[in-house]
Amino acid sequence: MVAGVLIAIAVAALLLILQPRFLGPVDTALEWVDRILDRITTRSARDLPAAALLLAPAIAILAAFGIFPILYALFMSAYDLGGRGDYIGLANYSEALKSSAFWDCFFVTVYFAFGSIPITLAVSFLIANLLFRIVRARGFFRTVYFLPYVTSAVAAAMIWRFILRPDDVGLANMLLRAVGIDAKGWLLEPRSVLFFLTGNTHLNAVGPSLALCCVILFEIWHSSGFMIVIFLAGLTSIPKELEEAARIDGAGWFQVTRTITIPLLSPTIFFLTIVSVVKAFQAFNSFYALTGNGLGPLDTTQNTTVYIFTSFYVNNRLGYGAAVATLLCLAIVSLTIAQWRLLGRRVHYE
Repeated sequence: MVAGVLIAIAVAALLLILQPRFLGPVDTALEWVDRILDRITTRSARDLPAAALLLAPAIAILAAFGIFPILYALFMSAYDLGGRGDYIGLANYSEALKSSAFWDCFFVTVYFAFGSIPITLAVSFLIANLLFRIVRARGFFRTVYFLPYVTSAVAAAMIWRFILRPDDVGLANMLLRAVGIDAKGWLLEPRSVLFFLTGNTHLNAVGPSLALCCVILFEIWHSSGFMIVIFLAGLTSIPKELEEAARIDGAGWFQVTRTITIPLLSPTIFFLTIVSVVKAFQAFNSFYALTGNGLGPLDTTQNTTVYIFTSFYVNNRLGYGAAVATLLCLAIVSLTIAQWRLLGRRVHYE
């Protein structure tokens, strides 16, 4: 007992001796940390009600129209809704993955994405590049090219259906006959576009149908306005000094575009690519409005979203449709992550 008291007295005496030398900086550091924590706590507590009030509408909308539908779709996909209503687990997913109709619709979606996105990006970039160099009436031409995007897809599709009518009244067939080419079925043509390009009858069912190519062409026309405006915004942010320096060094238009414009537009191209892929896999209006029911000739224009719509409202298979919708969601998320991993590395933000 006495030894313990003596040791405590010795330690206290040692601390008193060392305090001015060693404990002073420690006390200062502890006071600094305590002051920062107190400031953070006070500010967080003071701003918490205002932050919660500002975030509440966005969180409510996201929860009601984003999170809840996803969770409810997962719940629906586990039941035989539209049938006996029994719990069947992953049976709907298994049926979809084994169904040839599902894979046919998925490949239609892939054809649509690969056929529309690269061409739309290239055409929009070229038009935006030309508009960027126009000094007069730039706003007028920008409005003209943006009009198709703000026009209702259904209303525009009605005009395109008249142009692509398979009879003699259709404008497209009138132009073909004027140059001595036979009329085409267009939106009613189930044969592959490769058959019309090569004349090989073995390619009748290989690749996208002519009807699907018409839908792709409509999508290119309808979506290019948005991309043109975004490309124009990106071109405006590029310093003119870089292009002028390259011109002085003897670089031509192609060299300037390849070495300066495209690298500095890589964030814009990356953004448009991700948005376009998501939009292409979710496309519905253009398919349904152009073909009348989304199916097209021999179901050659039935993409995945139309397949989900048919499962829900025609076949009354709610659980199966929810399972297909979940698979589509997983495919879109996987593609988005893959683009971030593969293309994100090539983006230059400076």
